[in-house]
Amino acid sequence: MPKQNFNQQIENNFKSHAPKEAQPEMYEAIREKAKELAYLIDYLSPNSREKSVAMTNLETAVFWANASIARN
Repeated sequence: MPKQNFNQQIENNFKSHAPKEAQPEMYEAIREKAKELAYLIDYLSPNSREKSVAMTNLETAVFWANASIARN
């Protein structure tokens, strides 16, 4: 494997980020709003592949939104 140069972005993206200050409340606010939308999707959408994809993408959005708080 070739010698790797230090890359701050890679270092930041692949380390554990302990919550700071108000971050836990921010994570929770995002999760609560997403859960509200998840229930709306579940109620209005017929069971289907499309509904499953919508739910998966909502979970993905929550993950990345919380990752943006943790990493930055």
